[in-house]
Order: sequence, then C-alpha cells, then structure tokens
Amino acid sequence: MRVHVLYFGVLKDLIGHRDAVMDVPEGATVADLLALHRKAGAAVWDSIAVAVNQEYARADDVLKDGDEVALLPPVSGGVDVLARDDEDGLDRRAYPRG
Repeated sequence: MRVHVLYFGVLKDLIGHRDAVMDVPEGATVADLLALHRKAGAAVWDSIAVAVNQEYARADDVLKDGDEVALLPPVSGGVDVLARDDEDGLDRRAYPRG
C-alpha cells in the first residue's frame, strides 16, 4: 500500500525533499514507518510528532492505503511574550526563552 509522507522543518533538509510517496506493507504502523526512516540516521527521529490525515497519531496506529503522514520535528527557540497595556491590563514586554 502507499502513503504520502510530508517532511517539515529539519526533516525536509535531512531527507532532501518535502514529501514522498512510500510503499509500506499492509498493516504497517506509524512505528514501522518511523523505523524505515531511522535507517537514514539522525537522532531527530526519536523525538518527532506524527500526524496521520491531519490528526496526531500514536506509534501503534495502523496506516491505511492513501494516508497522508506528516512528520513534525520538535520546535525550539522563539520569544515568549507577556503583554500589558492600559486597555487590557497585559504586559507587552518580550523576553527570550531559556
């Protein structure tokens, strides 16, 4: 059976493209699909989130022919914002995450 795999963030760079159609055996699970990718190396595969058909999935979820599987690496960085002004009482100071 075939599934459409979408790669986001650093995974897109690691794989070299943003999506692929993969043949997987009938009854393959999310964990099976991840195991195929782990062969490519990189520790990032141990901490990604997976969505199947735009809903978060668990490792033991069974894939079906035609499923869209999004592989989402962890995200870090950015800025936390506290906001305050006279109208809404929120503090608008920003500080970097630590």
